[in-house]
Amino acid sequence: MGFSRTGFFNQSLAVTLCPLNSRFMSIEISHLTKLYGEQKALDDINLSIHKGEITGLLGPNGAGKSTLMKIITCFIPQTCGELWVEGLNIKDNSLEIRKKLGYLPENNPLYPEMYIKEYLAFIAGIYKIRNFQSKIDEIIEITGLAPEIHKTIGKLSKGFRQRVGLAQALLNDPSVLILDEPTSGLDPNQLVEIREVIKKAGRQKTVIMSTHIMQEVEAVCDRVIIINKGKIVADDKTENLSRYTGGSRIIQVEFDKKADLLSLKGSVGVLKVHQEGPRCLIFSKGEVDIRAAIFKYAVDHDLTVLSMSENQRSLENIFREITSGR
Repeated sequence: MGFSRTGFFNQSLAVTLCPLNSRFMSIEISHLTKLYGEQKALDDINLSIHKGEITGLLGPNGAGKSTLMKIITCFIPQTCGELWVEGLNIKDNSLEIRKKLGYLPENNPLYPEMYIKEYLAFIAGIYKIRNFQSKIDEIIEITGLAPEIHKTIGKLSKGFRQRVGLAQALLNDPSVLILDEPTSGLDPNQLVEIREVIKKAGRQKTVIMSTHIMQEVEAVCDRVIIINKGKIVADDKTENLSRYTGGSRIIQVEFDKKADLLSLKGSVGVLKVHQEGPRCLIFSKGEVDIRAAIFKYAVDHDLTVLSMSENQRSLENIFREITSGR
């Protein structure tokens, strides 16, 4: 089921309000900094996000992801810097911006004594949505809540409570959808269903999704932003993120017996060697093909190469390298 484009901010007006020219941008962030006392939660963040783009926001615990989301959603103010949402400066247009947002926070605060439709009607009243009953029925269908509609929220599983949170975030047909750990508590079947909901939303909305589940990012997101210690340390399409690791390659090789491969570190292009018995991982510079050096090493040391392959870096491995320096 599709999402309407009604209620979008007039783009010609946005150009006059946003000096960064938001004609093609949904979110513009310039030199954004947030301090908690002397602790710098966000450190000079610069960012532009297009409409119709699903962006994965990754980072270790305490990196600043939730702080950034809370500033975008007007829950807390920035210390300094500028932020525009749909062309509106957040300092002067907080209430107007909130009308354009859908937000699913990490803790997903709900009223456990309410029935699902009762709760969604309450949210619709806050947004002053006309003909809200039909809108509620549409959102229940989209988020797959129909089987549990007779229950109060307190009797729902964690996965269905997440669906209720997502339903309230979509109810006002927001231009910008902010999702903090949206798939927490979902079983594998529910994951597939909610992925499709997020993908459909991303066709016409700006979606920012924070998660620790790397498979979700690879399955859903067009773009990945990695924050570490309050700074953006990577920002690109998922398939291009390996360039932030220095563009190194990993060759996995197995010999017929254990060998001391430390001498390979002296070979041209070899960065490091990780050995586990006869199997080892050899990290090399991306532009250097070290396979010939490995075969020569095997011949010189009376070894037989049983297998050799190049490992494709997973998003999880890339994330660890970028945020831990390993």
